[in-house]
Amino acid sequence: MIHTFALTQDNTLKQGVEINQLNSPDYKFFWVDLDQPTEQEIRLLTDFFHFHPLAIEDCLHFIQRPNMSFYDNVLFFVLHSLNESSLKCEEIDVFVGENYVVSFHLQNEPVFKEIIGKVIGLKNMKQMGPLFILHTIIDELVDNYFPIMHQIEDKLTAFEENEARSRKVIDEVYDIRADLIRLRKTIIPMRDLLYRITNSGRIQETGQYQHYFADIYDHLMKLTDMLNGTQEITADMRENFMSVQSYKMNSIMMTLTVFTTIFMPLTFIVGVYGMNFENMPELHWRYGYFIVLVFMGLIAIGMSVWFYRKGWLLNK
Repeated sequence: MIHTFALTQDNTLKQGVEINQLNSPDYKFFWVDLDQPTEQEIRLLTDFFHFHPLAIEDCLHFIQRPNMSFYDNVLFFVLHSLNESSLKCEEIDVFVGENYVVSFHLQNEPVFKEIIGKVIGLKNMKQMGPLFILHTIIDELVDNYFPIMHQIEDKLTAFEENEARSRKVIDEVYDIRADLIRLRKTIIPMRDLLYRITNSGRIQETGQYQHYFADIYDHLMKLTDMLNGTQEITADMRENFMSVQSYKMNSIMMTLTVFTTIFMPLTFIVGVYGMNFENMPELHWRYGYFIVLVFMGLIAIGMSVWFYRKGWLLNK
């Protein structure tokens, strides 16, 4: 599907302009959005717009890292959007020329409904231009990163407030860490891209738009801080869980060791009197069995009391 917008010489925005009419002198600027394009629509990148083959290749193949390239007086941007439910990274490619913008995405991007709404609702059409469209696209993409980060932060806050230490919660924390790693692969490169835009010699003539792009860069810096802080929280929760598990394991091992130690002398005594040698006078005592039982009981009680006072028996 192709969405076209063209600005006339008298600053009137027209929608649905035919592709072959976009180069008319009646229009001083146009924006073409290729939304889930067909094979025939994809060929427009070559046949009509004559973009560089390397840029077209980047559009059609695997997801590229957010980046900015310059081909034959055309700026080529690779941008990333994030699916809020799956956190899947999706690529949006933007070509920016002197008097046009061409956006390209192989999948449906709900964010473009908001972008188109902003473009149509612009009151001062004199502001319309390539950098306005580029700024609007990047701004909406970055704004959609915030709900995802807030959702993750809220989930971790709920875990901390409930002091959850169960295995199920920790499994969810590990899932969150995996999500944060995916977010980092998008947010950090997007931040670096905005830094390049605000400091690029090819876009320094934009004047006031430098401030708008700098504002997006500030948002990405904030997202980076949120990302780092959230990763630290998950690391702390993981370490706390491991510490609790280690403490529980040590307590169990200490208890088992105490009982094993108590039974060691008792086992020794039973072993000695179980050898059945003939020259063992104690075997013929009338009350020898009861004496040994009492002696073994005293040993067990004495050791238990000693371990209890040491705080080893009940892990005081």
